[in-house]
Amino acid sequence: MFNHTPLATALALAFAVPFATPAVAQTAPQSASQPSTANANSTATTTADSGTLPAIGVSAQAEQQDFQAERSTVGAKTPTALRDIPQTVTVINKAVLQSQGATSFQDALRNAPGVTIGAAEGGQIGNNINLRGFTAQNDIYLDGFRDRNQYYRDTFDLEELEVLYGPSSMLFGRGSTGGVINQVSKKANLKDSAEVTGMIGTDDKYRSTIDVNHKLTDTSAIRLNAFGQSLGSTRDEMKNKDYGIAPEVRFGIGTPTEVTISALIQHNYDMPDYGVQALNGHPSPVPKNTFYGLTTDRTIQDVQTVTAAVKHKFSDNLILTNQTQFSHSMTDARETAPQSVLTGPLATSPALSNGNFTKLSPSQLFIKLQSHDRVIENHSLYNDTMLEYKFVTGPIKHDLIAGVDLGHDSYSNQAYTRNNLPVVSMVNPAYLSSPAGVTTTVGNYADSGSNEIGAYLNDTVSIGRQWKVIGGLRWDRFQAQIHNSISAPGYATQTNFFTSVRAGVIYQPTDWQSYYVSYGTSFNPSLEALTVTNLTQNLAPESTRSYEVGGKWDLLGGNLSVTSSFFREEKTNARTQVSPTEYELDGDVRVDGFQAGVTGHITDKWQVFGGYTYMDAVILSARDGTQGHVPANTPRNTLTFWTTYALTPHWEIGGGPTYMSPRYASNTNYVQVPGYTRWDATAAYHAKKYDVRLNLLNLTNKQYYDALIPSDGGRSVPGIGRTLLATFDYRF
Repeated sequence: MFNHTPLATALALAFAVPFATPAVAQTAPQSASQPSTANANSTATTTADSGTLPAIGVSAQAEQQDFQAERSTVGAKTPTALRDIPQTVTVINKAVLQSQGATSFQDALRNAPGVTIGAAEGGQIGNNINLRGFTAQNDIYLDGFRDRNQYYRDTFDLEELEVLYGPSSMLFGRGSTGGVINQVSKKANLKDSAEVTGMIGTDDKYRSTIDVNHKLTDTSAIRLNAFGQSLGSTRDEMKNKDYGIAPEVRFGIGTPTEVTISALIQHNYDMPDYGVQALNGHPSPVPKNTFYGLTTDRTIQDVQTVTAAVKHKFSDNLILTNQTQFSHSMTDARETAPQSVLTGPLATSPALSNGNFTKLSPSQLFIKLQSHDRVIENHSLYNDTMLEYKFVTGPIKHDLIAGVDLGHDSYSNQAYTRNNLPVVSMVNPAYLSSPAGVTTTVGNYADSGSNEIGAYLNDTVSIGRQWKVIGGLRWDRFQAQIHNSISAPGYATQTNFFTSVRAGVIYQPTDWQSYYVSYGTSFNPSLEALTVTNLTQNLAPESTRSYEVGGKWDLLGGNLSVTSSFFREEKTNARTQVSPTEYELDGDVRVDGFQAGVTGHITDKWQVFGGYTYMDAVILSARDGTQGHVPANTPRNTLTFWTTYALTPHWEIGGGPTYMSPRYASNTNYVQVPGYTRWDATAAYHAKKYDVRLNLLNLTNKQYYDALIPSDGGRSVPGIGRTLLATFDYRF
């Protein structure tokens, strides 16, 4: 089934069976339905005769930066022990982000192997990602609701990021082909606290955040998070100025009825980066700071999201939750990008194509610029009503969830075209602000909307202490329509009905080990993103199936978690163009792979967070000439590893690599982007009231490419050069 590289084989063997004997200290028998009570704050006692390794007693200082998570909401719609989720889940918590100096959504996702970054183009702006080889642009969630807003997300209000791998339409509705990413916001609580941070870095980086929590009464609290930043870059002309605020108030904490009202308001004024064109099948060999565009380019984004939730606990076994979220975003983009490589200085000069192969040197070549100007608005209104019911039928225990999702989305995109943009040198482009002779033409106006309803039922059946069987079913109705003023189709509408399934079996012979096999499906309508490729609007949804088998082990008294899994994801009815006027559901895209992860404490002073993914991805069938190719932006190997060590009760050092093997910019495989290893490092001083941290990013100053853009022959966005960050964190 899999053709493993030596690296993949070695890691598979390393993670498949962590230890021949249990490496945990068992203090008492524990139900397989409960998560291990051992954690970073516990110490178990064993003797030399027990044949087990002692559990780790983790000090209070190390607890402050605990990378390990035990539960997640993303795999079952309710907080669930990771060992009870029959899929791979990576939880990137606040401690990991702080340790790495990661402040953006994109930087945070470097900790999730199998995730690659795309760039903004067409009707999409903001965080565009691929997950296990499939786009996840519409599979980003905020506290369980789809986050369709097009903006560059920040971590200032995040407690953690949860990455669920594999098709999950049964839980989330349309999309989720490669999985979903859920942002978990910080929650108001009954402990008064306040925390402020200041960051300063090379290349004119400045950032500040505040986190204040206040107890209002014995059962209510309010929390406020805010940030502001001005960030330069090792890339020429790149400057971002952003700010945001996120208030939350909770009533009825600890009572049968709890009400939560929260909001997110964020403003971005960023410089767009469309990277560099290809030359001879690879990114053009220009310095990593080279910028193609106008110095007056900018992307302005505003987002407002308001969420209200009511949770009523009838009893310990019966809970009803109703949540509503309204969100709006506006993007005003004036962006200039490289369009093509020319052999002469005139806009009419011959252009290279198909990987831009030529014997001419870069100094003899030129870049033709084009505009990507548009004003985009999104509105979303979602409601989810869910019932959690636990009951027993004879020897079988049931954890049942049932619910109904309702949603309405609207989208508009007014495009503009700037004409007569200049042609610049590939090697030494002129940085212009307002070139003469440029005119603007009003382009296509797209206006679309959708209504959706989904009903779901999922039961986790516990049979005895060692077995769990999970089965879920969801029915969706998704209706969407689109109008275009210029582009085709002028009008299109589509109504899709789809039934998604999820099934899994979990075997837990002890409380420290869990083995599972699972199956899931997903569906992707043609108008899923409220945009459409002409001639596909009458096609049925694409569908994807996933098979996964894996294991999860809680070692060293529960202080170290190890996971591994083999998976297959296959889309057997992918859309493919069979002629200039026709598309069919005749494509087949398959990704086979292996994934492993480790997180937690090896000793009370030494902790790790890492993961590896191997993906054997191939387009098995296509009518557009890409059959046999590797899907775009899908590297065979990705690895992330981060470790810290407490030298003393106050001093800590750490670091680690991020590795990605070569990948292609588009399905044509004309342009291949080289692999890379980026090393980061940190040193920190921890005190009771404050922390001081230094982060050195890309310490070897490696030239690598971060985001890929498939259009215009394939463009690549260079990653950052060596960057030093200093952060001061003070707690009141």
